[in-house]
Amino acid sequence: MQERKDAMFSYQFPDGDRRLAFSRQSSFRQWDPPLPSPSPSPSPSPSPMLRSHSFKPYLARSDSTVGMPLLEKSGQKDATWVALMLAAVRGVANGSRPMKRLALMISLNVAYSMIELLLGLFTGRVGLVSDAFHLTFGCGILTFSLFAMGISRKKPDETYTYGYKRLEVLAAFTNALFLLFLSFSLAVEALHAFMQDESEHKHYLIVSAVTNLLVNLLGVWFFRSYARVNIVYWKPEDMNYHSVCLHVLADSIRSAGLILASWFLTLGVENAEVLCLGIVSVAVFMLVLPLFKATGSILLQIAPSNIHPSAFNKCSRQIASLEEVLEVSQARFWELVPGYSIGSISVQVKKGVHEDRILQHVNGLYNDLGIQDLTVQIDYK
Repeated sequence: MQERKDAMFSYQFPDGDRRLAFSRQSSFRQWDPPLPSPSPSPSPSPSPMLRSHSFKPYLARSDSTVGMPLLEKSGQKDATWVALMLAAVRGVANGSRPMKRLALMISLNVAYSMIELLLGLFTGRVGLVSDAFHLTFGCGILTFSLFAMGISRKKPDETYTYGYKRLEVLAAFTNALFLLFLSFSLAVEALHAFMQDESEHKHYLIVSAVTNLLVNLLGVWFFRSYARVNIVYWKPEDMNYHSVCLHVLADSIRSAGLILASWFLTLGVENAEVLCLGIVSVAVFMLVLPLFKATGSILLQIAPSNIHPSAFNKCSRQIASLEEVLEVSQARFWELVPGYSIGSISVQVKKGVHEDRILQHVNGLYNDLGIQDLTVQIDYK
C-alpha cells in the first residue's frame, strides 16, 4: 500500500518576489465561543485561555462541502464600483503625460461630435448624424482605455489579488475589436457604393472628414512612439497605448480615404469611392490584426508567446531526468500581462527524498526561462 502526501511549496527568486506557501493539515480548527454557565460559581475562574472552550473542526477530512462566510453585504458592491471610479479619476488627474493627452483628445472628439450631431439634426443631413454617432462610440472606447490607465495603478486587494493591470489588456482588446468592426463596416459601405449610382453621392461630408482628420492626426502625434503595426510589449501600458494609437490612426486613414474618394469623384474617376473604401478597409484590418491576436492570446491564457514550446518540454525532461523524480505532470504556463508570466507544475518524487534541492533546481530552470511566478507541487510516492 502506497502512502501519499501532498504539499504545496513556494520559492523566493533572487529578485525578492515572495511565493505563497501552503501545506495540508489534518484539519483547520475554529474557536467556538463558550457556552454560558448554568449557575455562577463564586470560585475563581481559571485563565481565559484555559477555560473549557470547545474547538470544532473548521475543515475536516470527512467534510464534503465548505461553508464560506458571506463576503459582500448589501450595498458593498455599489460602493466598490464608486471607489473604482474615484480611483480612476485620481489616476487620470495625477497620471502621466500620455493619459492627459488622451483625455484632451477625447474632449476634442466629444465636442466635435456634438457640434456635428446638432448640425446634422438642424440641416437634416443623415450622413452627419451617422458620423457623429460613430465618433461618439469611438470616444466611449477611448474613454474605457483612459479608465484602464487610471485604475491599473490601484494596488492588489482581497478581490483582485493579481491587481488591476490586466484591465489594460482588456481595453486594448476592446479597441482591437472595435477596429475590426470598423473594417467590416467600411467593406459593407464600399459594397453599397458599388451598387448605387455614384453620381448621386453627396460631397458635404468633405468638411467633416477634414476636421476629423486634423483631430486624429493630433492624436497620432501624441502617441507617435507607438505608431507601428508590430511592437514588442514589455508592459501592459505598452499594449494599451498601442491600441489607442491604432484607433486614432485607423480613424485618420478612414477620413483620408473619404477625402480622396470625394476628390476623385470631382475629377470624374469611376468607382473612386469603392476603391478608396476597399483599400481603407483592408488597411485597417491588417493594421489591427496583430494587436487582436496578442490581446486575445493573453485573455485566453495561452502559453507565453515569447517562450518557444520546445523550451518548456526541455525543462520538463531535465526535471524528469533527476534520480529522485518519478514523474512530471500538470505543467501550465500563461501570461498575466505582457512581461509577467505565471506557471504551476506537479513533481512526483520518491518517498523520503528531501525536496529543497529539487525545488531549487525546478525554480532555477523556469526562472531562467522567464517565468516570474511559479508554484511547484511536490507529491511523495
